[in-house]
Amino acid sequence: MEPFLENPTPDRRSEWFVPQFGPLKFRIFVGLLFLPYTGMVLSFTVIGAMLAEPIYWDRVLAIVLIYFFGLGIAAHALDAIGGSGQKPWGRHFSKRMLWVLAIFSLIPAYGIGLYYIFTATPYLAVLAILEGFFLFAYNLEWFKGRFHTDISFAFSWGVLPLLAGYVIQSNTLSLSVIVMGAAMGLFSYVEIKASRPYKKIKRAGNADNQDLQGIYEKILKGISIGVIFLAFAMMLWRSNY
Repeated sequence: MEPFLENPTPDRRSEWFVPQFGPLKFRIFVGLLFLPYTGMVLSFTVIGAMLAEPIYWDRVLAIVLIYFFGLGIAAHALDAIGGSGQKPWGRHFSKRMLWVLAIFSLIPAYGIGLYYIFTATPYLAVLAILEGFFLFAYNLEWFKGRFHTDISFAFSWGVLPLLAGYVIQSNTLSLSVIVMGAAMGLFSYVEIKASRPYKKIKRAGNADNQDLQGIYEKILKGISIGVIFLAFAMMLWRSNY
């Protein structure tokens, strides 16, 4: 079997976040990263970091890279492997290729994390273990899919990233940061709740539901881009711009 296969089932190449230019492999790989939603999670880590005092900018970059490799690549690769539902990219990627992507993305993610755990912020280990659990339990639908829920999604890709962004700066937590993490979890919850019917309508291809599909798409664009701008604004604020 070729490692990159033509797709016999509907996929999401027409999504607004998938480039409509370049070779097919490039377009599918960019689509696999789900960049607007990955951008949301990376933004949560930045927002968490901006709440700390003082800010170590090398750690801001470190936590962004950890989540880019861990979520942007590894988690999405695992999601394309596991589970019982229809996969967004069909059979464009072989399981072997997806496992290679996941493993070789987790190596730098946990490598960077371990460096800071052993040198500066040991409490980050707790969050690394939790994220590692949800990375596999959610995306591969372990335990009969009990953790493949919207609540698990909101917790693992909303609450925990913000806490991780703060912890890697301060090696501590506070009530205010936990409440902020809950707020980011709610943003993730809204995103996944809007994403599920949006995907269902898009797969059906029913012209009668185009207006409803457009509404869901605007919600997804608004929440993802809004969170990214919030993180950028907080970075400017902490940089005294």
